[in-house]
This record gives sequence, C-alpha cells and structure tokens, in this order.
Amino acid sequence: MIYALVDKETLKQRGVSLQILLQHISTFPNIPILQYRNKWATLEEKKEDMEIIRAHYNGILIINDTIELIDYADGLHLGQEDLREYSHDLKEAVKLVRQKIGTKILGLSTHDKEEILEANTLDLDYIGLGAYRATATKTEANVGGETLLEAATYSKHPVGIIGGVRMDDSFETPIVYKVIGSGLYNGLK
Repeated sequence: MIYALVDKETLKQRGVSLQILLQHISTFPNIPILQYRNKWATLEEKKEDMEIIRAHYNGILIINDTIELIDYADGLHLGQEDLREYSHDLKEAVKLVRQKIGTKILGLSTHDKEEILEANTLDLDYIGLGAYRATATKTEANVGGETLLEAATYSKHPVGIIGGVRMDDSFETPIVYKVIGSGLYNGLK
C-alpha cells in the first residue's frame, strides 16, 4: 500500500498546488494514508491546508509533528527528536503524547535496528523507517538500503519504508506501506 507524504515545501518548490496534488492522488487506487508535513507555516495555514485535504481526500489523515492540530487529523507522526521534546524517557514521552491524542494513530520515525527495538517497547501504531535510498528532499538522511530491510524484520509494528521509495518497489512484511513523497509530484505543474 502507498502512504502518501505531502510536504508543503516540496509543493512550493515544484510550483504545484495542494489541490492539484490531491486530484492526482485521487487517481491512485490504493492510498489509504496521507501524511501532511509543513515545517514552516503558521498553525492557521496548516489548519487551512488540512481542511483542503479533508475536502479532497477520504482516507486517513496524519499530521506531522503538529500535535496542536490533532483534532483535524486521524493521527500524529513524530520524529525521534520531536518525541524527545516531551521527555528523554521515550515511554514517558509516548504516554504524554497519548494523553493528548487519545486513541488516534501514532507513528514514529526510526532509522536503524536499535531505534526499532526501542520502538517495540512503545505504544505506537506504526513506524516509519528510512531512508531507503537517497532523496533530493532530505539530503541529510542516512541511506540504509538493504540494511533497513533486514532491520525492519525486528519490528513488532507495521513499517512504512521511506526515502527514495519508488512506486514499483515491492517489499515483504512487516513493511506494509511504501511512503511516497516527491514521486507523487512527477509530471505535475
């Protein structure tokens, strides 16, 4: 299954509107989850974008990092550093986040076997694992390639593989989602 990663900065760089991308996404038969990521906008701008997404997309909407907008989303995805802002003890951090989001979906970024094993002890719904390949949008990411596929086998949570993933890539369980970001924008203007 495809997990669409909609990054507002990438949209701006490519000159593609959110509405055009959402129309394009609707042509794919199996995109059950969409994550909205916007590192630079105000809360009001993010809220407006999420309302646009809700008007054009019927699947599960995950907000990246912005817990303040959880009421507009079906879940929250956090990076390692973002989760540690709640507490350096990750179990305590997840407990605090769960108090704010209730039973909504919670995902966490992971990068290696060690972080996966740590994530196995946490109350999560899935993990993101990457970067699989190099990408133009996250140049600082460490590329794991086949090593990540081996690390994924240690996860008790469903895994979304991220970073340079292509539509035609195929993976085995526990990798449930191919997280596609900039690949969704190909050919759009």
